[in-house]
Amino acid sequence: MLDFIHRHMSFLRLRRKSKRATWQIRPTWRILGRRFRRIGSAIPVFKREEKLVSLTAEAKTNAPQLMSGNDAVARGVWEAGVRVAAAYPGTPSTEILESLSRYPDIHANWAVNEKVSLEIAIGASVAGSRAFAAMKHVGVNVASDALMSQTLAGVEGGLVIAVADDVGLSSSQNEQDSRYWGRFGHLPMLEPCDSQEAYEMVKEAYELSEKFNVPVLLRVTTRVSHVKSVVTAGSREEREVKGFEKDPARWVLVPANAKRKVGVQFERDKALADYAETCKLNVIEEGSDKRVGFVTSGPAYLHLREAFPDAPVLKLGLSYPLPIEAIRAFAGTVDTLIVAEETEPLIEKELKAAGIEVHGKDVLPATDELTPNVVGPAVRGFLGEAVGREEAFKPDVFPRPPTMCVGCPHLSVYYCLSRLKSKVNIAGDIGCYTLGAGHPWNALDTCTCMGGSMGMALGMDLGRGESDKDKGVVAVIGDSTFLHMGMQGLLNIVYEQGNVTVLLLDNRATGMTGGQDHPGTGMDIRGEDTTRVDFAKLVSALGIKPERIHELDPGDMPTLFKAMKAEIAVAEPSVIITNRPCTLIDCFRKDKPYRVDEDACTGCANCLSVGCPAIQMTRSATETTAKGREVEKKWVRIDTAACTGCNLCVDTCGPGAIELVDGLAAGPGAGE
Repeated sequence: MLDFIHRHMSFLRLRRKSKRATWQIRPTWRILGRRFRRIGSAIPVFKREEKLVSLTAEAKTNAPQLMSGNDAVARGVWEAGVRVAAAYPGTPSTEILESLSRYPDIHANWAVNEKVSLEIAIGASVAGSRAFAAMKHVGVNVASDALMSQTLAGVEGGLVIAVADDVGLSSSQNEQDSRYWGRFGHLPMLEPCDSQEAYEMVKEAYELSEKFNVPVLLRVTTRVSHVKSVVTAGSREEREVKGFEKDPARWVLVPANAKRKVGVQFERDKALADYAETCKLNVIEEGSDKRVGFVTSGPAYLHLREAFPDAPVLKLGLSYPLPIEAIRAFAGTVDTLIVAEETEPLIEKELKAAGIEVHGKDVLPATDELTPNVVGPAVRGFLGEAVGREEAFKPDVFPRPPTMCVGCPHLSVYYCLSRLKSKVNIAGDIGCYTLGAGHPWNALDTCTCMGGSMGMALGMDLGRGESDKDKGVVAVIGDSTFLHMGMQGLLNIVYEQGNVTVLLLDNRATGMTGGQDHPGTGMDIRGEDTTRVDFAKLVSALGIKPERIHELDPGDMPTLFKAMKAEIAVAEPSVIITNRPCTLIDCFRKDKPYRVDEDACTGCANCLSVGCPAIQMTRSATETTAKGREVEKKWVRIDTAACTGCNLCVDTCGPGAIELVDGLAAGPGAGE
């Protein structure tokens, strides 16, 4: 009965704005009545344990629990006896390490970027411990230098890397398919479809890693990471740590040593390909409708099962290397074979190269999730059936574009930039402050990648044309992003003596992913005190002159605006550090809220240019001045329950219509 519940209960899709926000729950459904046949009759069924456990590591086993895919990965990592785990926050992978940090007997902490996190994990593996690293899909780009070399050297303790792809671009700048890394790096890749599989596969990944002496990739997607389903877990298995054994021929990857490893890598590829043909993670499900069969992996499998419950399906748990011969045999049992994969046609191309007749992206879209309302009409139309237009449910809600939070310390920065944007070119970066590109500020001209603002700003300075000769160049970057990949760019600005003003926005958090700590906050992932980076000293050490470094409270908008104008006018590198905490983290304290005196409000709408969501328009009108010019007026109110008392709107109000609310006290620690 428990297995029935695991396999057939509804999913809960959850979304949250920060790690302290309320979960929003939306059900999606799994299909009943599946019939199974395993590839390789000699391979035993990979059964789930019937032990029932609590989410917390110290609790005794008691009952199945709802876990997100990220929580389930963390549980599997802990149970596998991993001793060291590292990551950099990045949606949709962030919660994996947050969940791991709650378990004992494992060192889990944030790294400054994904490359460092993987190097930490590699070092632990080389020392004989099982190790783990987690990152979002674009994070692998940062970590690839270490990844592509370590695949030659192999592992000592098992090494697993969880990669979370953002299919549909919910929170990322691209939709790159991490399955390419398996091919590129000669690495096996596992793809779970739900939380239970995520838990099971990460444990299996460690067995594979040590069996084949190779790092293993575990690919999850946003739907797996953030959906909750029932997980039956077990207990931690402690592993003996062998300790580091000196072997320069293996671990010192100079060209002569690395060259000897290439042949070993090719032999490992052959062994993995043979293993894939009978791997218990690859499952065939029989079906009565033989007109079409599917090869699929990950959450696309669940969508197919909902859209085509009677179709045969070959579900790949080990999606690389492909079990080519098993797929060839499966193709012979159906009239037409379709590959349903998110997002690139990797499997499709490899099967075609192997001489297997298959359809894929000629039927299904090459981007976004392959949800039932997408897969169903596409395949039925391909089969010649009459299909109506199926659309996902869209609630009738008022449009609400993304914006900054009430009292966000970045509001004043972008208010000032919006007043200067005709005189400057602004290179942006990845973080909450990317929202400065939107209404009402429209004060960001570029944003490409983590830390990219530094190098791009320098390039804009060095490559400026005649039309830009009198413009300033500004780079906007957050504290966590600066530590992640911005320091090198600033060093290059100093080295080239670029005419760039850097706005380093220190809000004491990795804000966009939920307020995680980093070396600039002075706390680790468990909230324990550690060394805190002094940004003024850091940029000074990188070569910025002391007189060109300014630490300012962004709540003092007149001073901030004056400093920005002055530094933009100076033809040398400068850094302005804003130092007010994010309003969503524990150390933030509210001041007394403000209200609008409706009798004094003239409808000038200057306060709306701040962009604070607590300021709400109540009515508007178009008036004609004495000179015949039409002026749009907007009257406002302030949501006093939301107002943080930041004072920014007061600075913009010409008629002085914004005043403190009488009788309401400031929050604890106000003014600190």
